[in-house]
Amino acid sequence: MDEPRRRFAAMMSGLDIHYDLGEGHPLLGRRIPVLDLITADGPLRVFTLLHRARPVLLNLGQPGAFDITPWADRVQLIDAEYVGTWELPAIGPVAPPTSVLIRPDGYVAWAGEGPTQLGLADALTTWFGPPTAAA
Repeated sequence: MDEPRRRFAAMMSGLDIHYDLGEGHPLLGRRIPVLDLITADGPLRVFTLLHRARPVLLNLGQPGAFDITPWADRVQLIDAEYVGTWELPAIGPVAPPTSVLIRPDGYVAWAGEGPTQLGLADALTTWFGPPTAAA
């Protein structure tokens, strides 16, 4: 009876909340799981990145693959690695994305799979405003 127990525990703790943000990765609209990341500055827990109440674009693919300069004043870009399974309390294991845009409340606003950045600029604009013009 592990599955019902996991589902009820997620419901009781609010970890089953899912915002309908459209089609895409199973993480989209759900709270980012607890992840212990490896960054250039050493190990770091994903929720530590949210202490500054700023959105985070977490790049788990090739370092330097993203250029979010037009949103850099509002969104922090972190290149990191994570080894392990991604498990969400309400639905169980999910395939790891290559990148995720995490809102300051810990919910995933966009998830990228593979080298594509399809939809990222739209998600950044929707959640964090239009890009700033180059000076």
